[in-house]
Order: sequence, then C-alpha cells, then structure tokens
Amino acid sequence: MSDIDCLDPVRKALLDDLDEGFAELYGAHRGLVFSTALRLSGRWADAEDLTAEAFLRAYRALAGYDADRIAALQPRAWLMTILMNVWRNCARTKSRKPPPDLRDEPVDTVDPGEGVEAAAVRRETGDELAELLGRLPEEQRAAVVLRHVVDLPVSEIAEVLKIPQGTVKSHVSRGLKRLRAMGGAR
Repeated sequence: MSDIDCLDPVRKALLDDLDEGFAELYGAHRGLVFSTALRLSGRWADAEDLTAEAFLRAYRALAGYDADRIAALQPRAWLMTILMNVWRNCARTKSRKPPPDLRDEPVDTVDPGEGVEAAAVRRETGDELAELLGRLPEEQRAAVVLRHVVDLPVSEIAEVLKIPQGTVKSHVSRGLKRLRAMGGAR
C-alpha cells in the first residue's frame, strides 16, 4: 500500500486531478466555510463573498503546490486560514469605506422545505447570534467561531490564527464569557 493510498479522499483526488479534486474539496468544505464566514461577518451577502474569495484563493494556491505539499495538506485548517485572511483583509478595506445603504440589503433566502415557524426561529436565533458575535472583539470572535462553530481543535485554531494555544484558550474563554453576559443582558 503506497502513501497515496493512505490519504483521505479529498487529498487523493487533488493529487489525481486538480480540477476534480478541487470540486471534491469544495463539496466537502463549502458548508463549513460559509457557516464560518457568516458567523464572522454577520451578513449573508458578505459570507457569500468571503466564501467565494476563499475558495478562489485556495484554487490558485493549489495550482502552485507540488504533490508533497498537497499530500501534507490539512484541508479544513488550511481553508480556515485562507478564510481568516480574506475576512481580515475585507474588514480592513471596509473600515476605510463609508457603510453601504442598508435599503439595498437582500432578503434572506428561505429553504422551501422548511416550515414557517422553524424558519422564523432559525432566523431569529441566527440574527441574535450574529449580532452578539459581531459585538465581540475580532480575536475573540474568530476564536469562538473556529472552536464552537467550525469545531476545530485548539491546536488547529492556533495554527490558523498564528497565536499560541494558551492565547486561543483565553480568547475562547473570554469570548464565551462576554457572550453569556450579553445574552443575559438582553
């Protein structure tokens, strides 16, 4: 059995054919990347943009990687690192521009199979969570989202955010404490 046979299906597919492998990578991780982007940005349209940009950058990067680098890749942590960089860059750019006119904000999409009551509860809960997460400092928001939405282990979060594991634990703990305090104050 060769080393390539021991790889997960996504990395094996990337090594076999970049385009088909990327389609598998996208299919396996698009929900996770979008969910993380939504929690970080707080807006559906921004999350779609962040997700698209993250996958575009991932594809461009993969095109320049050799087989050994692809074989060693940890796709989930790697995609989260790219997403975090895209998010930070967008946040910097937005801080230099005036806010958009909210009258142009698109209406949230609805799952046609979802009942009205379930959709209302999901929307209300999601909006509340997004609003609370948006009030956290950037480093705490990122750590909480990566730990409790993406479910990354502390070691991978440290790698993604390029900070020590102890700092990750501190950011998560302080972020959760703030969320609890904000949630109780409502």
